Amino acid sequence: MRRKIMDSLCEWKAKNGRMPLVLNGARQVGKTYILEEFGRQHYVNTVRFNLEADTRARMVFEDDLNPQTILLQLESISSQRILPNDTLLILDEIQASERALTALKSFCEQAPEYHICAAGSMLGVAVHREKYSFPVGKVDELQLFPLDFEEFLWAMSKQSLAEQIRLHANTNIKMPTALHEEALALWRQYMAVGGMPAVVAEYVQTNSIVHIADIQQRILNEYVADMAKYASPATSVKIRACYNSIPAQLAKENHKFQYKVVQRGGSATIFGESIEWLNYAGIVLKCQEVENAVIPLAAYVDLGDFKLYMSDVGLLTMKSGMPSSLILSPLPVDNTFMGAIAENYVAQALAARQIPLYYWRNSNTAELDFLWPQDTRIIPLEVKKGLHTRAKSMNQFRLTYHPEIAIRISQKNFGLEEGIRSIPFYAVFCM
Repeated sequence: MRRKIMDSLCEWKAKNGRMPLVLNGARQVGKTYILEEFGRQHYVNTVRFNLEADTRARMVFEDDLNPQTILLQLESISSQRILPNDTLLILDEIQASERALTALKSFCEQAPEYHICAAGSMLGVAVHREKYSFPVGKVDELQLFPLDFEEFLWAMSKQSLAEQIRLHANTNIKMPTALHEEALALWRQYMAVGGMPAVVAEYVQTNSIVHIADIQQRILNEYVADMAKYASPATSVKIRACYNSIPAQLAKENHKFQYKVVQRGGSATIFGESIEWLNYAGIVLKCQEVENAVIPLAAYVDLGDFKLYMSDVGLLTMKSGMPSSLILSPLPVDNTFMGAIAENYVAQALAARQIPLYYWRNSNTAELDFLWPQDTRIIPLEVKKGLHTRAKSMNQFRLTYHPEIAIRISQKNFGLEEGIRSIPFYAVFCM
């Protein structure tokens, strides 16, 4: 399965001053697969250890952290040579070993000629525990997300359509009607399937939405299991409550996260830690509110107001119980939750491009879905689920801040209307 992050991995391999690499990402986004594929394509051999499952490998890091001592023991366990430059050493589920994290610093300082990649599904949660010491400044980091829509098109053998989308996005020329409708149909499929690699692989093989439901449910169950495993019993209950409330949060007219939806009388004091846990685990995407849309946006964040999206739109569709027949239908659907799913899709697409998530809301209750900080300017992004795209919030934002560019994301073809650039949903990956 072709993934864009492979280019970044190759850049890491070739760069001067390379340090051990930590690959972050939620469970089941394909970290192990992409690292093993990277090793297969670009190294003489690959040696992988799962530090959560392999007790012997984990014990190696409990004693001397001298790199040569560690390598000798790992060679003995795997019966494979670990050679400088020729071997990719993968330390999977590294959050299971605090000492293994610390050892990355030793490899950076004492044995930089060895190519080491570490990955952990719950690493973000682990390093925010008190006992974990992350080797800041001694590792390179990359983040892996679920497949974006372009990667989904590649998986569906639609490379030429992806190229046409990029071509028309660059020129802002309308797609031919037939291609536009084909791209929208595939986008609707993506809204139901999502980007989790195992789900996409099953869909490519069976072309059946029914067959993927079991895999999506298994992933959701694994997330819940992690909540029990990596949090105290009391905190785990709160984490699950927050997570289970996300469809209801997004179903509201105002998508801002409200603690009272989780529990009557709920507050940041009760649930704040749980929200951060979900964020660190990569299970949710947090979008912060700003009232003053000027650079730098981070300086004007209202920390108390935010929206939460699920990290994968297919899992949101599954968790919410939204019938796939409504999502796949090309006919206009009078269902407000379709707007929430479309908004979650855009949040996921922006996050995959490492674009920080912000939204704007003023004192007069005008609200704009996303703000895209780009160099010294801010581009407002408005998401509309259907073809009817008139809205007051975008106009109010433009009157207040006079942005050079404004973008509306909808099912409409490429174009320019009243100074607002139209981007179809299927082209968000190439904005």
